[in-house]
Amino acid sequence: MWAVMARTVSRLSAVAVSKSSAPGMYADGGGLYLRITPTGTKSWIFRFMLHRRAREMGLGPFPAISLAAARSSAAECRRLRALGIDPIESRKEKHVTARLEAAKSTTFKSAAESYIATQAAGWRNRKHASQWRATLETYAYPVFGHLPVEAVDTPLVLKVLEPIWSTKTETANRVRGRIEAVLDSAKVRDLRRGENPARWRGHLENLLPKRSKVQRVKHHPALPYAEAGAFIAQLRKREGIAALALEFLILTATRTSETIGAQWMELNLQDAVWTIPAERIKAGKEHRVPLSVPAMAVLKQMQKISAVRQPVSFVFPGAKPQTQLSNMSLLALIRRMRPAGPDLTAHGFRSTFRDWAAERTNYPREVAEMALAHAVSDKVEAAYRRGDLFTKRKRLMDDWAKYLDATQSPASVVAIRG
Repeated sequence: MWAVMARTVSRLSAVAVSKSSAPGMYADGGGLYLRITPTGTKSWIFRFMLHRRAREMGLGPFPAISLAAARSSAAECRRLRALGIDPIESRKEKHVTARLEAAKSTTFKSAAESYIATQAAGWRNRKHASQWRATLETYAYPVFGHLPVEAVDTPLVLKVLEPIWSTKTETANRVRGRIEAVLDSAKVRDLRRGENPARWRGHLENLLPKRSKVQRVKHHPALPYAEAGAFIAQLRKREGIAALALEFLILTATRTSETIGAQWMELNLQDAVWTIPAERIKAGKEHRVPLSVPAMAVLKQMQKISAVRQPVSFVFPGAKPQTQLSNMSLLALIRRMRPAGPDLTAHGFRSTFRDWAAERTNYPREVAEMALAHAVSDKVEAAYRRGDLFTKRKRLMDDWAKYLDATQSPASVVAIRG
């Protein structure tokens, strides 16, 4: 009797399982089958009846799951069926339990670090990873960095945000967004369940005041355009790479990071065009900058300076080989030039240019906006501006350079301490 049962349950042999290749279902007995697909893939299947309905349960692929292992799994399934338990549901419950245990051992900090490591390769700015880590270390980790990522709830998020929401609103909102992203990622990885306690719409917007109510827009201090020519005149009396970089920034109306990060390979000196790649533009779109005669003059001076140095890739190199000029060098130069005046920033010269274009020229608004490489938010305007209006922008930048030169007369010069 026992020999007959053994043959009924254990019909297959390890050799037969290994050598069989014809597609089909091969019964081992007791509900266990070896399935071979037309492509030759082999896997184990357990068949059983539940509520008068035939069901199939995958037990894994061969050879990863051996014949002996498949028989052991099938025996456990038969044991559960004898107890009235659905083996498929039982396995699902075990997986849920395992995920919950994993969630308990995964802290918010480890989930955040994993998220940063995964996303860093796709971030345009290399500094984003350090900025993410710095803000989370300063505000989030001290509150719940050590807690399981599943345990982060609304009161904990508010404990992070409320102390800085009114005083450091921009920073607080960035922290909120970063917490939200980490928790969303953890949910996808089955490390937490439920709604995201850091989401704004329909949740925190009902608990925290709107940013517009507590945050005043802080504009970069800008020089009035009527004084820009005099500033350029004083700037050209100074020596050094920082002075040339600042002049180039003013003439091109570009951002500090775009100017100090400029590389010779981005420049077409023959056509007087500077093409800034998308990864260095805030809007994420390649930007062509027409270069005026004074801007080209700055580049020629930098060519002479670079010729006596080691080979450099940056137009405005830093003190160390193959490094760019420090962004603080421009601000330090401005402060030395205007020690008693209002605080100005290099970025503020973009506002100076924009005010001049609006008040002293007849160029359409979209030409000036595109000269500043601003992102287009209006869909209608975006459709209209499929090109980059380069020809018109070239005339605009030439006129800007001419205006700066024309307003350098002594009568218009504002006293600036050198």
